[in-house]
Amino acid sequence: MIVVTGANGQLGSGVVDRLLARVPAERIAVSVRDPERAKGLSERGVRVRRGDFGDPASLADAFEGAEQILLVSAASTGDTALRQHRTAIAAARESGARRILYTSHMGANPASPFAPMPDHAETEAALRASGVPYTSLRNGFYAATTVMLLGAALKTGELSAPEDGPVSWTAHADLAEAAALALVEEGRFDGVTPPLTGAEALDLAEVAALASSITGRTIKRVTVTDEEYRAGLVSHGVPTEQADLLVGLFQASREGEFAEVSPVLGEVVGRAPTSLREVLEAALAR
Repeated sequence: MIVVTGANGQLGSGVVDRLLARVPAERIAVSVRDPERAKGLSERGVRVRRGDFGDPASLADAFEGAEQILLVSAASTGDTALRQHRTAIAAARESGARRILYTSHMGANPASPFAPMPDHAETEAALRASGVPYTSLRNGFYAATTVMLLGAALKTGELSAPEDGPVSWTAHADLAEAAALALVEEGRFDGVTPPLTGAEALDLAEVAALASSITGRTIKRVTVTDEEYRAGLVSHGVPTEQADLLVGLFQASREGEFAEVSPVLGEVVGRAPTSLREVLEAALAR
């Protein structure tokens, strides 16, 4: 039995789809906060149970019978994320699972200015201390983030953001395939994986140029200070904590934390990783 958490999200649902193409549905279970939203998976023969990283009792039920558990990282940061991850790791250990997989990040680093990165580093430490064999998937930075960053620029023609650095933008679909293969082909990865990244690292000037080429409209890259960017976000209703998190992203990128390009993801999926152009073309077409 393989249990996938967060299966109603983009990455988790992608992993389940790819598992269904490789193993019988009765070997797959999902742990989701809202089972009603996963009815489609139930109809495909997948076991669906409620599981919440904040509710250990629910995880004991959701993880029952698991041999492998994929923990998709929580959509939170700081103490909340760490508490949830530790609860999930403890529940996985108590379930008797022989292996835990976790969706970490290529930039996992306790000293990173980007808030989720210290959380990933702390979670990897908790996995090491659990005593259960584990695989920490060091995923590349989601390419879908560029669609969010382009947001207003598609209307204004200006991509305004702080100074940044190259990022090896990586497609959700490729990372979902790699996670499914790591579950099915046991022994491929042990412990922390090499970075699982796209084939090139692009900064926002290059992202703007790509978007211009795809849309046929000129999108200019405009650099503002961290303070100007933060103030602009807050003035548009973005909570201060979220604004600080986004500023931290740019600080980390210009320090080179997301610039590494590794061949490993392409080797795992057996083809060239999806390019950022392909991701943007599909997203902008929608």
